[in-house]
Amino acid sequence: MVKFLALFLFLSLEECERVTTKCAQTQFFTVPHDWYQPGTLLIGGMASQVIYVFNEVSFKNIPSQDIGFDFPVMLTKFYQNSLALAFAVNTIIKSPTILPNITVGFHIYDTYYDQRMTYYNLLNLLFKLHHFLPNYACGLPKKLIAVVGGLASDTSFHMADVLGLYKIPQLTYGSFAPEDTVKPKDPIFYLMVPNDENQYMGIIRLLLHFGWTWVGLFTGDDDSGKYFLQSMEALFSQYRICLAFVQVFPRQGRVLSNEDMGTFGNLQVSVMDQRARAFIIYGDTMNLMWLITYNTLLVSDHAYFGKVWIMTAQMEFAVTGVTRRMDFQMFQGAISFAIHSKQPQEFQMYLQKKNPYKPEGDGFVQLFWEQVFECSFANSGEPLEQDELCTGKENLAKRPQSVFEVRMNGHSYSIYNAVYAVAHALHAMHSSKTKYRVRMWEQRSEFEDMQPWQLHAFLQGISFNNSAGENINFNGKREIVAGFDIMHMILFANNSFRKVKIGWLEPMAFEREQFFIDDEIIEWPSSFNQVCPISVCSDSCPPGFQKQKKEGQKFCCYDCSPCPEGKISNKTDTDECMQCQDDQYRSQSNDSCFPKIITFLSYEEPLGMGLVSIVLCFSLVTVLVFITFIKHSDTAIVKANNRELTYILLSSLLLCFLCSLLFLGHPQKVTCLIRHVAFGIIFTVAVSCVLAKTSTVVLAFMATKPGSNVRRWVGKRLANTIVLSCSLIQAGICTAWLAIAPPYPRLDTKFLPSKIIAECNEGSTFMFYFVLGYMGLLSIISFIVAFLSRNLPDAFNEAKFITFSMLMFCSVWLTFIPTYLSAKGKYVVGVEIFSILASGAALLACIFFPKVYIIWLRPELNNKEGLIRTKNKSVKLHALI
Repeated sequence: MVKFLALFLFLSLEECERVTTKCAQTQFFTVPHDWYQPGTLLIGGMASQVIYVFNEVSFKNIPSQDIGFDFPVMLTKFYQNSLALAFAVNTIIKSPTILPNITVGFHIYDTYYDQRMTYYNLLNLLFKLHHFLPNYACGLPKKLIAVVGGLASDTSFHMADVLGLYKIPQLTYGSFAPEDTVKPKDPIFYLMVPNDENQYMGIIRLLLHFGWTWVGLFTGDDDSGKYFLQSMEALFSQYRICLAFVQVFPRQGRVLSNEDMGTFGNLQVSVMDQRARAFIIYGDTMNLMWLITYNTLLVSDHAYFGKVWIMTAQMEFAVTGVTRRMDFQMFQGAISFAIHSKQPQEFQMYLQKKNPYKPEGDGFVQLFWEQVFECSFANSGEPLEQDELCTGKENLAKRPQSVFEVRMNGHSYSIYNAVYAVAHALHAMHSSKTKYRVRMWEQRSEFEDMQPWQLHAFLQGISFNNSAGENINFNGKREIVAGFDIMHMILFANNSFRKVKIGWLEPMAFEREQFFIDDEIIEWPSSFNQVCPISVCSDSCPPGFQKQKKEGQKFCCYDCSPCPEGKISNKTDTDECMQCQDDQYRSQSNDSCFPKIITFLSYEEPLGMGLVSIVLCFSLVTVLVFITFIKHSDTAIVKANNRELTYILLSSLLLCFLCSLLFLGHPQKVTCLIRHVAFGIIFTVAVSCVLAKTSTVVLAFMATKPGSNVRRWVGKRLANTIVLSCSLIQAGICTAWLAIAPPYPRLDTKFLPSKIIAECNEGSTFMFYFVLGYMGLLSIISFIVAFLSRNLPDAFNEAKFITFSMLMFCSVWLTFIPTYLSAKGKYVVGVEIFSILASGAALLACIFFPKVYIIWLRPELNNKEGLIRTKNKSVKLHALI
């Protein structure tokens, strides 16, 4: 076994030597920028801060010899990301509590915003020590334990293609499409920024907060940009927000081409839509620079001015030497999301100590210094004036924020936390292995057998407090648990700016505390007159109106139409008016509902008081007539035509007048049950009495004829039979009515818009009209009989008065029916009471007032002599009576 291992080792060293020799004969280009600080353990970094426009590969020459590194352009602001990584590593080295006696180093390369260079420098990071030997570890290998990067989603996925093969942890500080960040088969990603979906929801809340529903959207041409567009379209539809237009940026590293000119030429028409005042821009800093360049070079009429830009967290407002003097005023008042950050101690002091003449392995610092201060170093090969030389004493704090920030921004803070997360994970792994070795009495060198994949188990459950005092930990999806700050950009005339925090987004907080914006801090551009701009397709519909969609346009474009009858809208931009409750009515402006007033014919109101007065007067008159007739009960005029029948008629009329009081006041269950029934039976008794009196007169005159058999029918028995039988029939009808469908009180909320009618429902309309019909039938019969007997001698005959009274009675109830059907509410009750009083008064006046007149004013006629006429027929009739 030992021989086999020795042979394997010999062959491996021989293979390494062979490959090394062969690789040394191959010409590899040298990457001009990297930053290396040696250590026992190395943390790799992939920055995105230097831009080259590389030649396209034509395969006519060897690509490695024709790649070209001429005229580098640096995003000086992003140099802070590299400084944050170096600062974090150096802080850990000095810490007595984290990884004591272990030297941590780092090696930083740049992606150059190019896919080929990303792969190439990543292989350099993994394998290059003295020679570039991909996949070979010859001699003393690098102890690379983790890699921090990259900024763009495409860059991070390119890195994962290589790092995933070796299970090396990758802590990325860019934003990604959530569905792509978690790959169970290749779990190397650790997101040092919050989940992007939280930011999506933050944008929605921001738009809803300001009422912006018609917005333009710019997004990058990568996986994250496509996912962002897909997600936002779904959220916009859910929250009733519309996209005025969508523009996709060209991929990173491209310059303006003819295709881009055509694309943005079409965009010019969309941007001119004055209704869209809010633009969302999603991507990275290169996309933002692309937009600035396009606006400066191609747009002459300032189409992008007068807009509010909403920027996502992965986008930093950074410039290069080429773009720093361009006009940025189009971004005045922009609102941006920023990764929540705090300022670690001594970071600014670390920046002040940076000296380009002492790079200490930093291959970026001189390029950074030249471009941030616009100076040059003497070794550039060109003669320089004294004021053009970089002295190394320039002050970084005096640079505009678009060029460089001395305060640690969100991305740098994420990198800082990423380095600390790796260090704490190593410390936890070291502690666990130390305990194991003490228990097993092993004495091996620390970390000599460590593999990067072993770090995953400790990274996933890591939780620690950084030097800024914040707790850092990952959730189940290997995403950092953090929130976003909402920043507001204030630009000055010299293109310098400052960012003001105006709110926050905390997804892990309670619902009401997740989102906050302080509107008082915001300084809107002067074109908006310092008021919140409006970005809607259609003006808001005021209360009392509802939206009406325009045909062929998006749902955010609509007209405003008044609410239909009975409906209201008490908010602006109501999709559909709502119905007022049954006990409410809408206002004249259709924007609110008020409680309806319950209305009924009460005793207190003038109409009720008037009717009560009439009822009492008629009742009093009836009582007086009754008393008069009782007092003069033995007189001839009272005794004529059945005195007892007269008393019953007067009693029924008195009850008729009094029963009308049952119709007044708030309808109750008892009053509803008895008032129509009482009215029907009492009036039937009164009409039956009239019919009996008329029938008696007719039969009496018929009985005077010689040989007539009618004499035996004349008398009180016939009259009583008529009254009793007719009344019992009506009582039976009323009993059936109460048994089948009795009347009941109800509230009618539909008929009157502003009132509720308290009324008695008949229960069965048929039975109600049946009662009226039967009573009408009796009255018509009485009228006919009385009419036929009207020419009998006046002195002994009431037929003329009964005829006239029944004519008035029938007229009242015939007019009652159409009036009853057309009236509503308390006026229905008024019609009923009036009909009762009018018909009762007609009977009282026509039948009894002539007799009262004789009793009180012509007493000489109230005797037999005064009543006897010369005709024998009349004398015979008087004898019968």
